[in-house]
Amino acid sequence: MIETIRNAWKIPELRKRLLFLLLAVIVFRLGHAIYVPYVNTGLLADQFQVNSNNLLGYFNILSGGGLATASILALGVYPSINASIIMQLLQIAIPALERMAKDEGEAGRKKLSAITRYVTLALSFVMGYSYYIMLKSYDNVLIRTDWWSAIVIVMTFTAGSMFVMWLGERITEKGVGNGISIILFIGIVSRGPQAVMSIYNGLVSGTMKWWQALIIVVMAIGIIAFIIYITNAERRIPVQYAKRVVGRKQYGGQSSNLPMKVNMSGVMPVIFASTIVSVPATIAQFFTPREGSFWAGFVNTFQQGRPVYIIVYVLLIFAFAYFYATIQFNPIEVANNLKKNGGFIPGFRPGKPTSDFIAKVLNKITLMGAIFLAIIAALPLIMSNVEGLSGLAIGGTSVLIMVGVALETVKAIEGQMLMRHYKGFLE
Repeated sequence: MIETIRNAWKIPELRKRLLFLLLAVIVFRLGHAIYVPYVNTGLLADQFQVNSNNLLGYFNILSGGGLATASILALGVYPSINASIIMQLLQIAIPALERMAKDEGEAGRKKLSAITRYVTLALSFVMGYSYYIMLKSYDNVLIRTDWWSAIVIVMTFTAGSMFVMWLGERITEKGVGNGISIILFIGIVSRGPQAVMSIYNGLVSGTMKWWQALIIVVMAIGIIAFIIYITNAERRIPVQYAKRVVGRKQYGGQSSNLPMKVNMSGVMPVIFASTIVSVPATIAQFFTPREGSFWAGFVNTFQQGRPVYIIVYVLLIFAFAYFYATIQFNPIEVANNLKKNGGFIPGFRPGKPTSDFIAKVLNKITLMGAIFLAIIAALPLIMSNVEGLSGLAIGGTSVLIMVGVALETVKAIEGQMLMRHYKGFLE
């Protein structure tokens, strides 16, 4: 990775893109140092410190700590990500949007991008207002609670979210890689020094043993290696193209393959599953159930790291992994495309037998991908029950996002370098 960036730095155009990316990252981090008015950030940070094992604590880490300090960029990329997911699902449910994406070309994609921006704006406002209600529920966190302060706080959060979306689009256009993914990556990495310092302080104060710190380091290295291996893993189905003669020339006859990634859905099943399973603990922050009541027991059962929490978490990961694989890969469409282009899978007739075989392979590799995601997400939760290792609660998910984005960015840089070094058929 370092060698790739070093070689890219030697190319003037790529150097400009990397400098733009660096400038965008600096601007993003400076935005986290600017806080919204009328909020006591010290008391808010204490509240997040106490209530870190819920959905808000999870979002706070992925947003680079912006939620705990009420920065102007506290909402981060989540409204934009949610809007993109909603639009992808709507393209499946609404034929007009599907035609707009597939049949209208660049004009259709521009229309979908404009609609996505409006959806992002609406979600930003809703999430900003929800965050304000949460701040209002905490004692003495808001310095003022009149209608003007509410408008200022909500609109500031909304504007900050839209700025993050704009910054991500500029990174994609003028920088390297996917801008939204890189912003998410930077938010997680920015919490790294704090995690290292917490381990160091634990060793110095004696609250953490040396073997506990060693287990954390070894697990981190092992998880990173495992993620890299599975992320790059794919099943290649051999494809043979039939020979055909046109005039005096013979076309086709070559062999190829159909690559199918093991972890086709990426980190989205983990994000969705963690969001749903953390809802009870998050709701409890707004409406504290009476001690000894049914709802108090229900919330206590779904605390992070509890057996029921882990079991439901894993089941949701499997469900979302199959859901996303079904959305992204259509065996019938792939089989029809192969048939139109004169391709076939050896041993299977074109048409339905080919689509059935591809569907069977898809189910198998989706199962392996779901097992991989479940291990990465659940193992730190299980280990967090060991005394002194509670800081591992969501480490697997964060590392999964970081490694995935890093690999995608390196591939984007290598693609840019290959395009500029390719001489073409004229030389």
